[in-house]
Amino acid sequence: MEADGHVLSKVYAIFDPRGSPVRHRSVALVTRNAALYGELAGLLRERRWPVVSLLPGQRIPDGVAVVLTSPSEAEFIRHERVLTVAPDGDHRALGAAVEHALESGDREGEVIVGIDPGPQPGYAVWVGSSCIADGNLESPESVGVFASQLHHRFPSRHVLFRVGAGDPPDRNRIVNELLTHRLSIEVVDEHRTTPRGHRRPRDAAAARSIAQIRGDAIRERIPLTFTPGEISNVQRLSRVQSGGRLTISRSWAARVLRGELSLSEAVDAAAPPPTARSQEPRLAPEPL
Repeated sequence: MEADGHVLSKVYAIFDPRGSPVRHRSVALVTRNAALYGELAGLLRERRWPVVSLLPGQRIPDGVAVVLTSPSEAEFIRHERVLTVAPDGDHRALGAAVEHALESGDREGEVIVGIDPGPQPGYAVWVGSSCIADGNLESPESVGVFASQLHHRFPSRHVLFRVGAGDPPDRNRIVNELLTHRLSIEVVDEHRTTPRGHRRPRDAAAARSIAQIRGDAIRERIPLTFTPGEISNVQRLSRVQSGGRLTISRSWAARVLRGELSLSEAVDAAAPPPTARSQEPRLAPEPL
């Protein structure tokens, strides 16, 4: 939305029982750390959250729902909800906590995370009837790091992960990674949860649907076994990755499916070394 050439920020409001707005809710960025300020200011602009910038010790307005600051400055800030942020950190779980504080501020209720399995899994975080964050993670194993960050941002909440049943190799890696963090996990029949469209937005949309479906509880690790078709598909992808120059072996394809190395690393390892002749510089022909 734009007005007179300026993008309007998304504004949250609290309403009284008669439906009248009481006050706007905003984020306070409170720090003297220039690097952290620049990093978080960019995040706040990207999310279009209403924000006030202050220095430690300054009065925090009543409408502030959450304060962002550095770990070393938190002790100087008087507010009921202070989130400490380390520079160069992953802000996905932080974004979910801020979004939740702006929407409701409710500190009770379960956090439900939907995961659409894949090489770069889609995720969606729900609290009550609101989806407060979604997107994609870097790999199946990165789900464990994301889970730890969510626990840090929602320490008093029970967090339930619902993982789609599709893509068994990546699904099983995700489930096993979550089990190492002793989290509650359900596997959900994700049939018809994935809409049409580009892969990454589609993954997040599927994850939003997966989070809303009850599944079967998983309490034990799942053995990583692969079908001949799954192995053959990785070999096909290696031919695509190498431009048709090579096909990795079945044992290397299984290592890719186990997450021991990436497809690019497997292709590079399987590529024949350059010959001595190909490494010799070519000499220009002598003039006649």
